[in-house]
Amino acid sequence: MADRIDLNCDLGESFGIYRIGRDTDVMDWITSANIACGFHAGDPHVMHRTVQLALEKGVAIGAHPGLPDRQWFGRRWMELTPEEVFDLVVYQVGALSAFVRVCGGELQHVKPHGALFNVAAVNGEIARAVAEAVARVDDHLILFGLAGSELVRAGRQVGLRVAEEVFADRQYEPDGTLTPRTRPDAVIHDPDRAVARVIRMIREGKVTAADGSELDIRADTVCVHGDQPEAVAFVRQLRQAFEANRIQVKRVGEL
Repeated sequence: MADRIDLNCDLGESFGIYRIGRDTDVMDWITSANIACGFHAGDPHVMHRTVQLALEKGVAIGAHPGLPDRQWFGRRWMELTPEEVFDLVVYQVGALSAFVRVCGGELQHVKPHGALFNVAAVNGEIARAVAEAVARVDDHLILFGLAGSELVRAGRQVGLRVAEEVFADRQYEPDGTLTPRTRPDAVIHDPDRAVARVIRMIREGKVTAADGSELDIRADTVCVHGDQPEAVAFVRQLRQAFEANRIQVKRVGEL
């Protein structure tokens, strides 16, 4: 299996007077940043500042479009048509892309957030709407999607390069979807267990699901979450484990 991996994190989630995550510290350890675009989190000032920070740190920049639902942080599905999904993705990717251009950078990828990501993983119509929106904005962008999902398939169908994403701290269901956050076992809090799972996903292409079954999985990029108190320590531990296992960490565009 792969001996190289991209390491991504959802960032730029502060807005107004609210401060979320440890963006500056986490940015030292990742290769790709998914920057919130103002719908589920973020605001224009935070978007601008986070793009600048990523460029200073040499981290690849991605748009992280979500649902317009700050109260639930974009993690609750809204009854949207594929046409509405297309428009909200175009709107948000376009907004972040403008900040990237102003700062003299280049947008690498798009990764949907929260409920939009999860629904696009299983709903072919929503997945197609997301993929087409990205392709119409810029067909050179890389689309991040849950490994083995409808979004990955839709991205390939519209001619995009896709990156199959795995999660360091999330439990998997037997069908390859993520365990819903409403369940107590959705998030893996033991860092040693999480790191071991990631190494196995990269090296063996396997992960153990919640029911004990073994799933085949492809890992092009690993997501870590920057809004957890232990985020910096965990991502540092993950990088050390990659080094110990001779797994190179590269931007997904360089894999």
